[in-house]
Amino acid sequence: MCGRFGMVATPDVVASHLSVRQDSLPTFTPCFNIAPTMKTPVVRHDRDGQRRVHNLAWGLIPSWSEDAKGASRLINARAQSAHIKPSFRQAFGRRRCLVLADGIYEWKRIDGGKQAHHIGLNDDTMFAMAGLWERWRPSDSEPSVDTFTIVTTTANAALADLHHRMPVIISPQEYDIWLDRNTPLVDIKRLLKPYPSGEMTHWPVSDLVNRVANDNAKCRLSVS
Repeated sequence: MCGRFGMVATPDVVASHLSVRQDSLPTFTPCFNIAPTMKTPVVRHDRDGQRRVHNLAWGLIPSWSEDAKGASRLINARAQSAHIKPSFRQAFGRRRCLVLADGIYEWKRIDGGKQAHHIGLNDDTMFAMAGLWERWRPSDSEPSVDTFTIVTTTANAALADLHHRMPVIISPQEYDIWLDRNTPLVDIKRLLKPYPSGEMTHWPVSDLVNRVANDNAKCRLSVS
């Protein structure tokens, strides 16, 4: 699963990575410790099929939900079943997004507790996790709320000793395939695979990341 991640890339890096204008980006603050219900940059296609970045809250609220209480529970969607689960089915078919990150945190079970690990790409660059988004309206008199969930799959060999699942990471050349609502389902499913083990790395970090209030570079420093 994915229950915490970081996104500290600067706007110029984000714009270059996505091939969009920097002045089209929303204002966002780099964060080393993103937790459920927090807002973070997410990429979607607009009506013309162009990439647009918006700040969305993590924890999907289905459009038909009566309240927002379940958002903190719907932070992940399993790749194997998201296309049929009532909470994710419509979003899987029409509202796919990319969740920007440059690090993921996972906790490995050890004697006496759990050890937090920071996970990233070998070159320490930003990447994009497969996501689904939904628009929920609390009431006719209140503005709508856009939220997202992160799609997960079976962990690759590099991460399997930490947890049996990992986020689906989409390669840059496949961004628009994932985002395009007209992409055939068979082609979407081909993207829902573990990221190559040889391109990822991880290391143990301190328990600072356990507290959401801790948001600084120390969260990802190695303690080995």
